[in-house]
Amino acid sequence: MARTVAELPSGTRITDFISLGVLTKTFPLAAIRTVLGSTGKASLRQRDLPAHVVVYYVIALALYMHSSYREVLRCLVEGIQWLLGPGAVVKVAGKSGISQARTRLGWKPIQQLHDDIVKPIAVESTKGAWYRSWRLVSLDGSTLDIADEKENERAFARPAASRGSSAFPQLRFVSLVENGTHVLFGTRMENIKTGEITLAKEVLASLEKGMLCLADRNFFGFELWNQARGTRADLLWRVKKNLRLPCEKRLPDDSYLSRVYRSPKDQRHGRNGVTVRVIEYRLEGVQGAEPIYRLLTTIVDHEAAPATELAALYHERWEIETALDELKTHLRGSRIVLRSKTPDLVRQEFYGLMMAHFAIRGLMHEAALKADEDPDRLSFLHAVRVARRKIARFASLPPSGQESLS
Repeated sequence: MARTVAELPSGTRITDFISLGVLTKTFPLAAIRTVLGSTGKASLRQRDLPAHVVVYYVIALALYMHSSYREVLRCLVEGIQWLLGPGAVVKVAGKSGISQARTRLGWKPIQQLHDDIVKPIAVESTKGAWYRSWRLVSLDGSTLDIADEKENERAFARPAASRGSSAFPQLRFVSLVENGTHVLFGTRMENIKTGEITLAKEVLASLEKGMLCLADRNFFGFELWNQARGTRADLLWRVKKNLRLPCEKRLPDDSYLSRVYRSPKDQRHGRNGVTVRVIEYRLEGVQGAEPIYRLLTTIVDHEAAPATELAALYHERWEIETALDELKTHLRGSRIVLRSKTPDLVRQEFYGLMMAHFAIRGLMHEAALKADEDPDRLSFLHAVRVARRKIARFASLPPSGQESLS
């Protein structure tokens, strides 16, 4: 039987067939088009790099931090080479064309897509994601170096250093992490001079009833605690040892009920207090352990969550440190700075990085469920390498295998 040469339909552009293969399941074309429409960024005329392609390209940049802009785009279009026949050359937009396309798109559609899709993914059978009936999440923040450009320095500033200032401007971000899957969600970023508490006020909006949120002592404050409590999520936060917490009622598990107040004056007059349960414990025989650890929780029923269990559970908060290490070391690359040279593109690149991490963690979660395994036992670095290998191979496949990118 004679073979039929594969070819593109008449009038179709090569870039209509670009996709991220193994990642487009996480960010389907329909969702991207909805976001582009709502933000007024949908392409109004035919371009070499239409808006929906640039969205996928921004996510791909996070997977190839060591590669040039053109090389990343080349990787995405390699998969459609077979459609053009032997010897054909795929035209790849130049660096200037790519930069212009990214600038046209801006960062707000990328953030909106992130906010719409990047959410907790654990199901009932996900190992390590639950404490009793609560979904475990943690709150923390970190920083990223960005390109040393004057515009970036003006927008994001440089952190102080022992000798003047840092070599690079930095951005600060705060996230929630779903402990069992390492999915970072609710993320907000700003310049380095913006404090973690300020960003946390926006991030806490992603808490929901049925979650148990863990946080370190640097986050505790009456206002932030009350805001988090108002989401109807439960809280388990460490507090500083000098916080006055008089015992009002001792419970059978040796935890006790107390109250926190907005100000010392309110505390002196015993007004406007919020009831909390206090858990104090020591880590005997652990090198470097502090003399005493003190936790506050909104779970006042000691039978629903015994003190010994909550004390052990609090140390699950370190799961967010692992997730941040995945993001900054294994995905971005150690000592690699975000490459974008303008503040808007820095923001765009940042949310692309967060979405790439989410997509890979989603794939790992699926694999863990099929293998009846804890997602923690799978290698994130291996998953990143697989995603990088698969992109070129599957770039010609439209998302879901049903709808083209035209």
